[in-house]
Amino acid sequence: MHTRGRRLKLTAVLALTVLTLTGFSTGRHHSSSRHGHGSGGGGCSSSSQDHDTSTSSGGTTGGSTHRSRPTYRSTPTATSSATARPLKDGTAVLKRCASVDDPYTTVEVRNPNGREALFTVKVAYKDSIGSTLADTTSQVSVPANGKATLRMAAASTGALDRLDHCEVDPRATVDR
Repeated sequence: MHTRGRRLKLTAVLALTVLTLTGFSTGRHHSSSRHGHGSGGGGCSSSSQDHDTSTSSGGTTGGSTHRSRPTYRSTPTATSSATARPLKDGTAVLKRCASVDDPYTTVEVRNPNGREALFTVKVAYKDSIGSTLADTTSQVSVPANGKATLRMAAASTGALDRLDHCEVDPRATVDR
């Protein structure tokens, strides 16, 4: 008979532990002013339980204090693309103009944004009196807050013999 009593006591303690850990209660609750409910029935979905705090509910059962489970709230993560800030245009600087010997123009593009972006760069090829011989546009991907060098083919190799200088649009437009 003594062994049976120990088993019952152990079973009762285990059941109470399981109920306590899962949020069920034995019916003793503190009055929650936030919900406006008094003490009442138990169960996980009981609206009279306050699961938002980890303070003692004041009731004791079998010498142990029942505590509400802490609420785990999600932490903010990186913003989604729908709420992300719009990308800003970059800057373009002419490094080397095309010539008959090397029909490529070199442009450095800078990205002021905190993420990688694709930029469009425009170069105008001018003669000695400032008339435009040809225009070229090209795209380049630039890392976040970084720079990239773009080598652009001249639009018209026939105009290179009359080419005096290149003018790059200082605004590298971001492709949205």
